[in-house]
Amino acid sequence: MASDIHSSGSSPSLSEPTSIPERWTPRLVFSLASIVLLLEMLAVSYMMISTALPAISVHYQTTQGAWLLTSFLLLGAVASPLLGKLADMYGKRKILLLAVAGAAVGSFISAIAPSYAVLILGRALTGLLVPCLFLSYSLIRDVFPPKTVALAVSIATSGMGLIAIPAPFLTGWLIDNHGFRSIFWFFFVGLIILGGMIFASTAESAVRLRSSVDLIGAALLGSGIAGILIGVSFGPTWGWTSGSTLAYLIGGVALLIAWVASARAIREPLIDLRYFGKRSVMLTAVGAGFCYGASGVFTILLPMMVMTPAVLGLGYGFGVTAEGFAIFQAPLGGMVVVGGLIVGFLVGRNIRPRLLMIIGMTLMAVGFTLTATIHDNRPLLIIFAGIFGVGMGMGYASIPNLLIEAVPPQLQATTASMVAVFQSIFPAVLPVIAFTVLNSHIAMAMEGAVFYTDEGMRIAFLIGAAAAVLGAIAAVFLPRNIVQIGAEDGAAQETSLLPAH
Repeated sequence: MASDIHSSGSSPSLSEPTSIPERWTPRLVFSLASIVLLLEMLAVSYMMISTALPAISVHYQTTQGAWLLTSFLLLGAVASPLLGKLADMYGKRKILLLAVAGAAVGSFISAIAPSYAVLILGRALTGLLVPCLFLSYSLIRDVFPPKTVALAVSIATSGMGLIAIPAPFLTGWLIDNHGFRSIFWFFFVGLIILGGMIFASTAESAVRLRSSVDLIGAALLGSGIAGILIGVSFGPTWGWTSGSTLAYLIGGVALLIAWVASARAIREPLIDLRYFGKRSVMLTAVGAGFCYGASGVFTILLPMMVMTPAVLGLGYGFGVTAEGFAIFQAPLGGMVVVGGLIVGFLVGRNIRPRLLMIIGMTLMAVGFTLTATIHDNRPLLIIFAGIFGVGMGMGYASIPNLLIEAVPPQLQATTASMVAVFQSIFPAVLPVIAFTVLNSHIAMAMEGAVFYTDEGMRIAFLIGAAAAVLGAIAAVFLPRNIVQIGAEDGAAQETSLLPAH
């Protein structure tokens, strides 16, 4: 691989910010707080909409509630690669604020939606919150003092666990007192305020990539991702062998193959596969996918387990209410933040994020395995959730730090956008696998609610453990000493996983 950091025909600007302060300032603290709160909005979105879904389904008389979650994830995943490229070309803060504005518009449309179709449209636009995750830490890299970047990025990415503590109470209060539309008004007002806070407190990056936008590649990649996500999301409902499911899955894969061929043929592709094929980048993406996918499985299964009535005698369940679940959620969310802080402090002291990623994914696997083995003891389950939370926080915080180590600023958002695609697809696929197993271990059904056998629940948690182990293995195979793309050190060049153009 050539030592230049740009794709063939590109000419990335080598200009760097010249006004970066050397230490923390009140404005930087305010900037970080604004970014953390924005990412908290992303984290709470899933929980709030899931809680409001029954009321929404009754109001619009629909059985297609899954589209509320799928449309959000779908547009976020599809838009990420294009927004990542635009951010590197035109400025990360500018594209971040445009994404926030688009998500706010989507929330407004959802709040006033006269029909379910319009609600889905608004919810899809709100999916622009998804790329805000990688846009935020890419911007932090460029405009925060170098010595604070690791800690700031770790706080931003793992701070999302904090919202899990008050979210059930806030959601219940909003829905009970103001109806389901209040959820969307909450997002609309909150995003407007947070967009203004980021605009006022956060500088724009001076780093630029001089390139062109590959619209054909964006269309092929976006359509391929959309096909796979729709097929996976609705496969359990339509049937895995139905024509619709197979059409979406096969069509999605075919479009992705066409995108790869296009990316290898044109001069300035949306994603230069030479860079994404680097071992440091590809294995980070795979590890990130397993990390976020495993997190999704645990956060879905744990409330199902503890909220199951104990009187059913299934070997698990304490019959706690949604609010009572906070006793399990609080340690989990708090430990996610602790795990992120650990990464931030240690990376700032020259501990490699690769090692921290391995430890984090291992702790997640341990949390899964312990929960699968012993789940009839409330104090122990809380401890297990805390162990999982530490690992989850370490995994979340290690991912951006690995990318910062491997990728130069000019390619940060572009590369991170593809990692975000893995972070969207894996959480869509792994829960489907877990529920496929659960649905073959149904113990009973009462008043429309399905309860699973103890064995089924155990296997589902072990599936999550296996995903975490695979994430740890991906981290193990990361280069011990990552050479940043573009570094002029021919003797230390990494092996590419993809052939050159």
